[in-house]
Amino acid sequence: MDRHRRSIRLPTYDYASAGAYFVTICAYGRQMLFEDESIRSVIQECWDALPDHFAHVAIDEFVIMPNHVHGVVWILRDDIGDRGVGAQHALPLRLAGAPRGSLGAIVGSFKSAVTKRVNELNQTPGAPLWQRNYYERVIRDDDELNRIREYIQLNPLKWSLDRDNPDRTVDDAWGREWEWLEGDAP
Repeated sequence: MDRHRRSIRLPTYDYASAGAYFVTICAYGRQMLFEDESIRSVIQECWDALPDHFAHVAIDEFVIMPNHVHGVVWILRDDIGDRGVGAQHALPLRLAGAPRGSLGAIVGSFKSAVTKRVNELNQTPGAPLWQRNYYERVIRDDDELNRIREYIQLNPLKWSLDRDNPDRTVDDAWGREWEWLEGDAP
């Protein structure tokens, strides 16, 4: 485990503050793990359940790709008050370095819940399902939000061009249009 990885977070930004966030979470080793319908079902159920476990969270556009997911998470207010947490969703909710109610805690809880359920389903205790980190972008305004929603909706249609597709067809126009959003996803 490389403990000297550079952080991809904005150094002074409070990721527990109200706002919209675009997240990309990749499968372990970018394997095509999410082609399995039962795994896709678990991922969707856990995503849909996020507001049930974090009272201050709303979910927006979401897509499951063969080896990653994209979604928009809204943190609705700064006064964090989680409900329905604990064994009902995922343990631990307080991850090292992730303040309660922050984007990191929300993503960590989601990843943990999905991993636990998939490993129970497949009888593979302890098997990794996700990359160690995730990519995020603070959504700055309504125009950016609408462009991100468009990107998420188009992603399945443009799988052949996706940078996480091992059989990708390079399309310079697609790359230029979306490079501002794709960043350096882990």
